[in-house]
Amino acid sequence: MLLTALLVALTIGLSAKDKKASTEQLANLHFTVVKDDNGKPVRNASIILHSVEKDGTQAKGGYQLKTNADGEIEDQGVPFGKIRIQVIAHGFQTFGQDYEINQPAMDIDIRLKRPAEQFSIYDNNASGAKKEDGSPQQGTPVEQTPKN
Repeated sequence: MLLTALLVALTIGLSAKDKKASTEQLANLHFTVVKDDNGKPVRNASIILHSVEKDGTQAKGGYQLKTNADGEIEDQGVPFGKIRIQVIAHGFQTFGQDYEINQPAMDIDIRLKRPAEQFSIYDNNASGAKKEDGSPQQGTPVEQTPKN
């Protein structure tokens, strides 16, 4: 009798879990990563996916995918909801954006940009003035207005 009650309770618990899993909607995502300047594929790009909580914070966990020689990868069984996608590839700027997964199949195309030239406030100033030792002027004092 006790064994029968235990089996019934276990069966009810498993069927409730299966119903919850079957009601969760899942999507198949197809990623294509290309170079922004010429549209050629980026192979071995790392695509990192994280769930995003309702308050906009990134959930713990996540996983990584790698693109093939055609700059593509598919991921099946992604739960509907907001995800944060980050793409990292050698020689390109890191890409990051949140996406709302709300369809059973989605194509996500990502264009990676080459690194931009970095600028420094210490290279030149507006007047081009140099210090006596020949190095660039390190800045101009800013006049502050007193707070009332």
